[in-house]
Amino acid sequence: MSTEGCESRVIDGKVLAQQIEEEVRTGVEDLESGRGVTPGLATILVGDDPASRMYVRLKHRACERVGIRAEDYLLPTQASQEELLSLIYTLNKNKDVHAILLQLPLPTHFSPQEAMEAIAPEKDADGFHPYNMGKLMIGDEGLVPCTPHGIIRALEEYNVPVQGKNVVIVGHSNVVGKPMAAMFLNRNATVSICHVFTDDLKKYTLGADILVVAVGVKHLIKADMVKEEVVIFDVGITKEEDGVYGDVDFENVIKKAALITPVPGGVGPVTVAMLMKHVLRCAENSF
Repeated sequence: MSTEGCESRVIDGKVLAQQIEEEVRTGVEDLESGRGVTPGLATILVGDDPASRMYVRLKHRACERVGIRAEDYLLPTQASQEELLSLIYTLNKNKDVHAILLQLPLPTHFSPQEAMEAIAPEKDADGFHPYNMGKLMIGDEGLVPCTPHGIIRALEEYNVPVQGKNVVIVGHSNVVGKPMAAMFLNRNATVSICHVFTDDLKKYTLGADILVVAVGVKHLIKADMVKEEVVIFDVGITKEEDGVYGDVDFENVIKKAALITPVPGGVGPVTVAMLMKHVLRCAENSF
């Protein structure tokens, strides 16, 4: 399908990410000139998973663009949980490290939850610590997961009203689905959360004014599963030999959507940009 005439329906994540990064760059400069402090992010990578290495590189490149100092800490696959926790505790005490990011997934013999809980809440760049998650649940959106935060920012930038709208979230992970639901509830939307055990998914998605899909199943959402003028955020990604695909059948669904994110180039760049925003916030809050 030709997308000619559909450009206005596409949420350009790359352009929005550049805008957010420019805001962060200005904030970093203000912090350096006013306080003499350069925000510092420590990334922790355990093992040699190629995808994880790529994601860490993308985050470090973003740090370079906005002026954040990034430090990379590598642990071998055979490292112990105790070694990981010791590194986290050391970084918690390092005043030059304002934010910590533990790249997931971890090798199977690690406890990711214990590791995430070891990170000081005020340095939790990803917003996964139970303390920050708990604050989110009572409406205090400080450090929150980056992908949901980026989706909210995109809705604001594109002037999409949320209050009173029917929001359907497909996928109930701690990374996207659950915090996303809380952020929509904080804005007075009516929220339905669907997942692998949901009967008749189409019944729910057809009622969505705003649809967020984050399950990692290629083209799970077809054109007959959404209504006209729906706003769609496709968080899923499936890599195959012939390309990269989202959870939404973009080429056909775009004909009905008012706004939709592409894969790639949609939610991904905004997520990384929001991480930079969080690192700056951690540094600003460190005084």
